[in-house]
Amino acid sequence: MTLQSRLSDAFGEAFAALGHDATFGVVVESSKGDAPYQCNGAMAAAGAAKKRGEKLNPRDVASAVAAHLADNPLIETLEIAGPGFLNITPSAQALAETAQAISEDPIRGLSAGAELTIVIDYGGANVAKPMHVGHLRSAVIGEALKRLMRARGHTVIGDAHLGDWGLQMGHLISELAIEQPSLIYFDEAYDGNYPDISPVTMDDLARLYPQASNAAKDDADRMELSRVATADLQAGHKGYRALLDHFIAVSVEALKEGYGRLGVEFDLWNGEACVDPLIPDMVEELRHAGLAEEDGGALIVRIEREDDKKEMPPVMLLASSGAVLYHTTDLATLVDRKAQINPDLILYVVDQRQALHFEQIFRATAKAGWFREDQLEHLGFGTMNGTDGKPFKTRDGGVLRLEDLMEMMQTAAETRLTESGIGADFDPEERAEVARLVGLAALKFADLQNARLTNYVFDPERFTAFEGKTGPYLLYAAVRIKSILRKADDMGAAFGPIIPEDPAEVALVLALDAYPKAIALAAEKRAPHILCDHVYGLAQAFSRFYTNCPILVDETPEVIRASRLSLAKATLEQLEHGLGIIGLDVPEKM
Repeated sequence: MTLQSRLSDAFGEAFAALGHDATFGVVVESSKGDAPYQCNGAMAAAGAAKKRGEKLNPRDVASAVAAHLADNPLIETLEIAGPGFLNITPSAQALAETAQAISEDPIRGLSAGAELTIVIDYGGANVAKPMHVGHLRSAVIGEALKRLMRARGHTVIGDAHLGDWGLQMGHLISELAIEQPSLIYFDEAYDGNYPDISPVTMDDLARLYPQASNAAKDDADRMELSRVATADLQAGHKGYRALLDHFIAVSVEALKEGYGRLGVEFDLWNGEACVDPLIPDMVEELRHAGLAEEDGGALIVRIEREDDKKEMPPVMLLASSGAVLYHTTDLATLVDRKAQINPDLILYVVDQRQALHFEQIFRATAKAGWFREDQLEHLGFGTMNGTDGKPFKTRDGGVLRLEDLMEMMQTAAETRLTESGIGADFDPEERAEVARLVGLAALKFADLQNARLTNYVFDPERFTAFEGKTGPYLLYAAVRIKSILRKADDMGAAFGPIIPEDPAEVALVLALDAYPKAIALAAEKRAPHILCDHVYGLAQAFSRFYTNCPILVDETPEVIRASRLSLAKATLEQLEHGLGIIGLDVPEKM
């Protein structure tokens, strides 16, 4: 247990002993700095008493609580301020116990207790299309949440959920048929096995799709070719299904490389095509349950409720043409996940602009009885914008490829390293690797430090700064601690019990002690920015500690040096652990 949670328990017991609800005893970090912690429950207790017809002065409640806790060994001083705030200064004994627990395990107490099986859907990249800047936020937020939930002890499965179905596949097949009509996949009389080697590369796919899409926009006959190919594919055309398998395999290989460069990994590379065979039985089940009905030739599921304050369109199962739609494949994906994984929770990390779509899907799923609505969450996010306040584009108005964005950040990091004189004596290969890590940290932290729904402006110069709340600042803080520990090792200096006496030492111990709470809150609210706030605050607390508490100078007594080295080591372990969750890798030197 953290010191804050121990204090909350003590205050909760005090409130309960005085006839109040124990929840009024919650202790929080102080906002004014008069003391490390405060309890604001006296006002709430007086308010609750007033509702019961009793008259209580909040300061009197606070005084009674303070009197009840007068001899508590966790508390050094307990002062009443304002209308009834209780300012709490922990005792030396409590600080020593907390420091010892941190020294033994700087990342203790992260488990959520009850283990859940969680699926996180956070990819959404399309087959045959290169990754672009629009894939950044879902990837880094989803990966951080996956790692965060795993740190809490849950079983977490990340699913890329590829876009590999629909008209885009018809475009590719028909365009390939125009260019290479002699391919065996287009021979209607062929009845053998198809080649294992793909007839197209990722470069071919990246060319074929826009070529077909642009042609179809201005030519109705060309669009009809794509529509027919799409219908034939979905009807089970063997040659087209074999081509689709090639398209998917080639694309997944490229996507694994692209996501890998971003430090993102998936457990499943499933797509919409995977669940197509499930759709007929699913539709029949919905018909049989009386949930699916005909409407203007289409098949729909009505999901509106009497208390809706806005129009809620129905879920579209089948178009009037009989074609399946996004609603259909997303519902079939839920059927598949129920059968294959049976998760306790599914999180969708998808652009906030898709909120209506997911509300429709969740309602239909609950009506069908496959999942409860509280088992399905859409975790929307805002956009990364240019200086014009609109979603980031290239100078000519196009969508920037993700690999180009990452190269842009690495170049900005190299410039910043040169300006700062950092790594000037590194060999070219080592320096390039540091620049890669710095650029990636800058990009990811700039995204994750924002609340999910917040839009933010892309600013490479600000993101790569080694001062302020940035990824590079955090990497440098961790590398500096590594350097201190290496020097200590060269000196033969020993580690010892942490003795928090200086205010900066106490502040660092309390910052370290807040880690379990930050992890729990970030997981509960699905908010990686809370963890970003913690690691940044921890780095700042260490900086103040390092400035005020010399470690390796000759004047520092051996016992104090041993204590401060242990505090530095604990800080590094927690800092690296937290940075690892948000996807930042710390180099050995900078």
